[in-house]
Amino acid sequence: MEEIVKITSVAQYNAMRGLTTKHPLVAVIDISKALPMPARSFNMGLYAVGLKELNNAQLRYGRKHYDYQEGSMIFVAPGQVVGVEPGLESFTPTGWILVFHPDLVNGTSLGKRMQDYSFFSYDVNEALHLSDKERGIVIDCLSKIEYELDQNIDKHSKGLIASNIELLLNYCVRFYDRQFITRDTANKGVLERFEHLLKDYFSSDKPQYEGLPSVAYCAEALHLSSNYFGDLVKKETGRSAQEYIQAKVIDVAKERVFDRNKSVSEIAYELGFKYPQHFSRLFKQKAGLTPNDYRMKY
Repeated sequence: MEEIVKITSVAQYNAMRGLTTKHPLVAVIDISKALPMPARSFNMGLYAVGLKELNNAQLRYGRKHYDYQEGSMIFVAPGQVVGVEPGLESFTPTGWILVFHPDLVNGTSLGKRMQDYSFFSYDVNEALHLSDKERGIVIDCLSKIEYELDQNIDKHSKGLIASNIELLLNYCVRFYDRQFITRDTANKGVLERFEHLLKDYFSSDKPQYEGLPSVAYCAEALHLSSNYFGDLVKKETGRSAQEYIQAKVIDVAKERVFDRNKSVSEIAYELGFKYPQHFSRLFKQKAGLTPNDYRMKY
């Protein structure tokens, strides 16, 4: 079994890249001046934001591979596994990496918002691709952080560094919104496949054995991470992926309640509900009537 090296500190990461540590909790790294990552897997105990500017360099993120194109960003959260494929140490990438320990943002406004930056849980094939202007903004934010690291640490350091990281991540939220819009055609293709997936699911006997389809199930079937899939559905439809699934369940249920040979409980079990009362509650919430009342009215 492949050994996975755990990285627990900024100093450990810097040492591996042949760099000195300016701050114990954060570093901005010019990749061209750092040693290449060893060809192995790492369990990151740090947040990492990478701006990669290289061609034809294949890195591994979890169990997936990604061929970086010029000007793309990836985001890694503590606990995720990243690595470099064997035999690829020879390439010389350029770009920047920001790494910071979770302790850096504790007690700051950024610390309270970290869970809002859902792209830290995206797969690498859902990376952020930047325009030249966007790339310039990212580098400017990184330069401001690097400037602070070159100053003596004082009572203002943590707040200023955290604020500039927050600014960078907020810009990335904007850039991802732009990317969702510019990939509108591709996104609609995902929604069409999502709709077909739900239709096929409820046309089969899977609900009776596997229950209601979860967001994670649908995302995996569509080869997307749960967070990216959820954000895409929300931006395209105005509804969360869970709400979209529930709406589909109720659409199917409205057709089936007219089969008077089946009780409401039987229909609930067929749709994947463990408890009929949960089905009735959701049906009334979405349709305004209980299943029996809907059956009688229409």
